[in-house]
Amino acid sequence: MTRNVLVVGGAGFIGSHTVLELMEQDFNPVVYDNLSSGYRDAVLTGNFVEGELEDKDRLVETILKFDISSVIHFAALIEAGESVLEPLRFYRNNVASTVSLLEAMQSAGLNRLVFSSTAAVYGNQSSDQLLHESLAMSPVNPYGRTKAAVEALLQDVADSSALKTVALRYFNAGGADSQARLGERHDPETHLIPLVLQTAAGRREQFSIFGDDYPTTDGTCIRDYVHVTDLAKGHIAALKHLFSLDDDDGFYQPINLGTGKGFSVREVIEAVRKVTGEDFEVGVSDRRPGDPAQLVSDPGRAREILRWQPERSSLYTIIEDAWRYMRRPAPG
Repeated sequence: MTRNVLVVGGAGFIGSHTVLELMEQDFNPVVYDNLSSGYRDAVLTGNFVEGELEDKDRLVETILKFDISSVIHFAALIEAGESVLEPLRFYRNNVASTVSLLEAMQSAGLNRLVFSSTAAVYGNQSSDQLLHESLAMSPVNPYGRTKAAVEALLQDVADSSALKTVALRYFNAGGADSQARLGERHDPETHLIPLVLQTAAGRREQFSIFGDDYPTTDGTCIRDYVHVTDLAKGHIAALKHLFSLDDDDGFYQPINLGTGKGFSVREVIEAVRKVTGEDFEVGVSDRRPGDPAQLVSDPGRAREILRWQPERSSLYTIIEDAWRYMRRPAPG
């Protein structure tokens, strides 16, 4: 039986790749997005509804119209530095809108939700420690705190109802669809790999490292990079897991999606030079507010519970796919 899945925020980077993967795995995705940061042409399905999460009536109408079986929730503001400057906007968009979504789901009798969380909920932990889901959440910026607040909300609702939810704490998304149909195009772009690739392509005069005095091997931040297609498959694995659970009981589980291996900013820069064959200027500027020194996952729970294994998440594959997307011929 084909299941209809509401993908909230499905016009964004990870959301659009998940929509593509849902279609390839015989689900029927319905995208609900306000297009504030996503793109209509990134939605490779005809089922698209433009709307706000605060519009509960429109959400309920959409859920009932398309006979939705479950929800994947991507819609959020994601820039940590920006959250430090505008915390109220982040709490309204990330937390209050999720309350509205959950109320709409309850009104429509819908109780399965995969939530797009983040490794930022961990904050600064021991520099040599893989981040396991059993660690206490200790985010260091408002972005991470909004995601932690939503996770607490989901647990509370699951404890008091039949809501079944998995919060996927994923690490740094990168790459692009292997056929270059979709890729990363934030406006403005703030993510490391596309920024370095833009510099390699000559679109930027130099790449600037935000701080080289962190307590890491080369002084630059270390992150665990995951291919966006692997992340998409992780969301579908989580969805399938929710459908395997008893229908009457509430359930909440945080699960990391990562590789267990971290790379520093300087290591990413050198990998981009090797993949592209281009040299380019690199400078150093001040740290960004709210950046932890290291975020590297313990991926054991995803392997055990979801049977999820990243397949395209080598650093070079991520960079090669992103480079291919960046150099694709212009449409038309």
